[in-house]
Amino acid sequence: MTHPSPPNDKRQAIQLLSRAAAPESRHLWLGLAWLLVAAGLEALGPVLSRHFIDDHLLPRQLDWPSLILLLGGGLVTGWIATGLRYLQLVRLAGVAMRSVRRLRAEVYDHVLRLPMAFFDKAITGQLVSRVTNDTEAVKALYVQVLFILLDSCIVLLGALGAMAWLDLRLMLIVSVLVPAVVVIVWFYQRWSGPAVARARELRSDINAQISESIAGMNVLQAANAEGRFSQRFLDTNQAHYTARMAELRANAWLLRPALDLLNVTLLAIVIFVFGLRELSGMEVGILYAFVSYMGRVVEPLIQITMQFSMLQQSVAAAARVNALLQETTADAAQGQARIGNGAVQICDLSFGYSPETPVIHDLSLQIPAGSFYGVVGHTGSGKSTLLSLLLRFYTAQSGRIEIDGVALNEIAEETFRSQIGLVPQDPFLLAASARENIDMGRGLSDIEIETAAKAARCHDFILALEQGYATPLGEGGAKLSVGQKQLLAIARALAGKPRILFLDEATAHIDSETEQIVQQALNALRGNVTLIAIAHRLSTIRDADRIIVLNHGRIAEEGNHEGLMAIDRGIYQRLYLLQQLGD
Repeated sequence: MTHPSPPNDKRQAIQLLSRAAAPESRHLWLGLAWLLVAAGLEALGPVLSRHFIDDHLLPRQLDWPSLILLLGGGLVTGWIATGLRYLQLVRLAGVAMRSVRRLRAEVYDHVLRLPMAFFDKAITGQLVSRVTNDTEAVKALYVQVLFILLDSCIVLLGALGAMAWLDLRLMLIVSVLVPAVVVIVWFYQRWSGPAVARARELRSDINAQISESIAGMNVLQAANAEGRFSQRFLDTNQAHYTARMAELRANAWLLRPALDLLNVTLLAIVIFVFGLRELSGMEVGILYAFVSYMGRVVEPLIQITMQFSMLQQSVAAAARVNALLQETTADAAQGQARIGNGAVQICDLSFGYSPETPVIHDLSLQIPAGSFYGVVGHTGSGKSTLLSLLLRFYTAQSGRIEIDGVALNEIAEETFRSQIGLVPQDPFLLAASARENIDMGRGLSDIEIETAAKAARCHDFILALEQGYATPLGEGGAKLSVGQKQLLAIARALAGKPRILFLDEATAHIDSETEQIVQQALNALRGNVTLIAIAHRLSTIRDADRIIVLNHGRIAEEGNHEGLMAIDRGIYQRLYLLQQLGD
């Protein structure tokens, strides 16, 4: 037995729609008012036709003033209803478009503020799908579902009201359509709900697999894994096809065909009842009006049922978007302190991604302002975790990190981010110009950008590009070598004039010549900026003021290069000699 979509999805969808449409309440109520007036005017048409047939056409009473009044009234009400329909459609569609525009911006802004712990488990393709595909489905929920459902319900009520005024007993016969539709919709939801939700999830998986494969295409081809990944994608694609076919079968059985059958059956019943009662002098105009109104009753019901397929998909999408918005964002520190000299103090720091498995154990360290400190160690020793804590991506379970004597969480978020710089192991470059990649939207002047590029030793190769600083670099900096990308990332960090500069294995993937250029750039910064370098290639931090050797989250050794090399069979000595042997 299949089950409908969880009611929690519906609650989340309602919460999302209410929040997105809240600023549009005035436009929404105005559009609804026009919709009510238009539906009321449209309901007058068959009534006027009934009077025309029964009072004038059949009796041959051609009272021209009355005829002109009836015909003119029909034309005027039709024109007004058409105009109001146009205004209502534009107004409500505008509400929908603006609401979804705000929603998409809110989702993107929310994702930017999520803590790094969220991205440790998130899948990029699925996040992209939520920001693009799912918000687009929410737009469809507004434009194609809710407004059509609302319009159809108002037209339906207007038609039933007019039919009750003309003949209550015949209206009761026609009104059997309404509970019949409720039953059909209930069966449809039970049948198609799980299939719709499953198809939505699998579509997100398809996006994730495509994004993942494109990002790692060089690895896939080098490992001869194209066939295996193609088969994995085919399996997911086939599952998505199966879910969609289950949904389509439900549509084919329970939507328009079922209602068309009901419509034909009830029309035959109405004509039969009218034929029996015609002997007692029942007016023919009422039959015409009822046939007209039956079309106005059946078509809204068909529209309502036809929208349930989209409604199922949109509710699932809205629930996914709302669930993303419920993710807790990183707590933004509200302190007023600023970073002065850039001295870093770490006191009894302990941290684990799960409390049962600590990665950093009671670590204490003093880094003077303007000094150059290197952090090295075996894989899994805690180097990158320590850097993440210093960057405030995570919060330690115990201990304290201070900058210039002020706790890290007492420095305002914007102030903290503007006064530190980061050069990651894999430089992130925009598909934009060299100038835009250094600027990163900060509005820096050309002089500031070029000064940072010169300090990072990348000014010359940027000028050698076909358009200099205006040269588009392609996606991920495709036009640059790995070393040039790294130098550009250093220039970007320096352009913010940081007091503390973090380097996360910034020379791991570059050649020895480029490494020497990076070393020159770092040496030029000594004394002016506090440098903390996580290093895999020990030659990068050989000239550091102090080198910290981590082992299983604890400081195993510390000192300068010469002092650490003097420790017989020490960790640093073994690491350095192994790298020298490899070189």
